[in-house]
Amino acid sequence: MIRARFCPERSEILQLRCIDNREETETEFGNQLWYFEGVGVDELDRRHGVFGVVEYSTQYGLNKLVEDGVFTTENQREKFRSLYEREVQRPDWRHPAHRYLAGGVIAISTLWLCYLLFKTLVA
Repeated sequence: MIRARFCPERSEILQLRCIDNREETETEFGNQLWYFEGVGVDELDRRHGVFGVVEYSTQYGLNKLVEDGVFTTENQREKFRSLYEREVQRPDWRHPAHRYLAGGVIAISTLWLCYLLFKTLVA
């Protein structure tokens, strides 16, 4: 609430719920996404409905705050959720851009090593 410039003493959270809980495994960290709704009171003592989101990463059994936000509409909060969903997806080597990148790195490395080998043999 402080980030959104609302008074923390007069503002209140009305509802808090966990939207996504991905458990930590042996190979990857976990994630939690929490939504909250509340009433924010600004410096002019006006009340505003607020929609918030808090994202945690679970690492070695501990929750670490990743990102949070307070929005004025639910649509803004849902845009954050769509970004969150894209972040959690793992890279896939079947994607053509990843294959092109790997092929390019291998090609440039090969050319560079050939150049260095040629330079060493000629000198």
